[in-house]
Amino acid sequence: MTPKKRREEVRRILALDTDELIRQSNGQLKVLDTLDEVYEFLAEEMVNEFEKAASGGKIVSFIMPVGPTQPYRIMAEKINYRNLSLKNVRFFFMDEYVDDEKDELIPATHPLSFRGQIGPLLFNRIRPDLMMPEDQVIFPTPENIKDLPKMIEDAGGIEVCYGGIGIHGHVAFNEPAEGVAGSNPRILEINEFTRTIDSTRHRGVGGNLENFPRRAITMGMKQCLEARRMLLMTRNESTEFLWANTIIRIAALGRPGDDYPVTHARNHKNLLIVTDRGTAQKPKFNI
Repeated sequence: MTPKKRREEVRRILALDTDELIRQSNGQLKVLDTLDEVYEFLAEEMVNEFEKAASGGKIVSFIMPVGPTQPYRIMAEKINYRNLSLKNVRFFFMDEYVDDEKDELIPATHPLSFRGQIGPLLFNRIRPDLMMPEDQVIFPTPENIKDLPKMIEDAGGIEVCYGGIGIHGHVAFNEPAEGVAGSNPRILEINEFTRTIDSTRHRGVGGNLENFPRRAITMGMKQCLEARRMLLMTRNESTEFLWANTIIRIAALGRPGDDYPVTHARNHKNLLIVTDRGTAQKPKFNI
């Protein structure tokens, strides 16, 4: 899609009121009143899928993000309360930051490491007897990057791809690029839009662009789109930092194109995008 046509499209979809936005999304957009409701909904959706896996006779695979982080505490509470075994669940995590100069993951002790965060966020909160085996928790690494597509295929494919949506439409770290919809796991340079937003959103970083990671390893967009179901979300995290109102509308109604990778998900047969009413509302100014 040409930049001019995309600009025209964005002005058009930003002019829609929230109810019309929902109507035109043809069931692919769910808007809840508050962020707390969004996090509760996401946690319940994930736990329900894990319950289905627990009642079956095979291991079921999911693509998981580390962020948004808020549903994980709720999810752990539900798993413990329901005495829900995760032995039939396999997590393929989406991504991780990579050292700026060499093809190595940042240490798990780094404050931005997704591997380091997921323990306190989720795994350490779940009763040990309910946890899946360690080999059913898989992060992309330089060592397994070429094997991940076959690992997923041999595992029977992905049941659900969960994920957030970035300001430039990235899912995992699948940034705008030609042919992104067919991309496989890889190491890449992180888009400057993404780095700027993330360096201001991450608590404690203080907008430190100089030292914020410039590279990441990511699950491919191809693997995300091949999941039998996609459940994506984005949101403003405060009433002052309103960055997501436009991308939620592009994700819901934008014409599929490599300039906003999430728009390729609109062709998925089983897609749901979730947000809160504050994020779904149109911006004050349609520039």
